[in-house]
Amino acid sequence: REGEKNIREANIVAARGVADTVRTSLGPKGMDKMICAPNNEVVITNDGATILQQLQLIHPAAKMMAELGKSQDIEAGDGTTSVVVLAGSLLGQVSTLMAKGIHPTVIADSFMMSCVKAQEALKSVSVPIELSDRESLLKNAVTSLNSKLVSQYSSLLAPIAVDAVMRVIDPKTATNVNLKDIRVIKKVGGTIDDTELVDGLVFTQGICHGAGGPTRVQNAKIGLIQFCLSAPKTYM
Repeated sequence: REGEKNIREANIVAARGVADTVRTSLGPKGMDKMICAPNNEVVITNDGATILQQLQLIHPAAKMMAELGKSQDIEAGDGTTSVVVLAGSLLGQVSTLMAKGIHPTVIADSFMMSCVKAQEALKSVSVPIELSDRESLLKNAVTSLNSKLVSQYSSLLAPIAVDAVMRVIDPKTATNVNLKDIRVIKKVGGTIDDTELVDGLVFTQGICHGAGGPTRVQNAKIGLIQFCLSAPKTYM
C-alpha cells in the first residue's frame, strides 16, 4: 500500500513539473522560454506546443502531459499551454483529496462526472461560427496570435492563416483541417512583412543558372515521375 501511494505521488509530481514549466508562458503576459537543443540549436518561444515538443521527457507521467498538449494542438491548434496548466492544477487537487483518504477510483469517477457538467456549461455559453463568416474567423485568428511573438503582425498573418485554411477544405462539409495540406516555407533574409500566401505548390529547389536553366515558365506542363532519374548504380 505504501509503495502504491509513493508511485502515485511520484507520478503527480512529474506531471505537475511539466505544467509548472509551461505555466509562466501562459497568456499575453507570458514569458518566452529559451531552449537549447543537443545540436546547439537555440529556440526562443512561448508556444506551449513548441516547448513540450522540445522537452526530452523520460518519466511516463510527464510524457502523458506532453501528449495531452500535442492532442490539443492537433484538435484545436491552440490552447496547448492552457490544457497542460489545467491538468496540473487538477492533479494538485488530487493530492489534497488523497491526503484526506479518498480512494483514487472515487476521485477518477468524480472527474468523469465533472467533465460531463463542464461540457454542458461550455455548450450553453458557446457561440456557433459559420465558416462563411470571415470576420469571425479573423477575430479568432487574431486572438490566437495575441500571445505569440508575432502578435504585432496579427493584422497581416491572421488573414493569411484564414485564407490558407479555407483553400484546403470544403466549407460546406469540413469539420476539421489537415494542417499537412498547408506548408510553411522559411527563407533567410526577408522580414515578416514579406510573408505571402501562394495558392499552389512551392518548390524549394534552387535553379541552376550556370546551365542556362529557366527562371520563369508560363503555362507550363508538369510531369509527375515516380521513379529516379539518376543513372543506375552498378553493384560490383
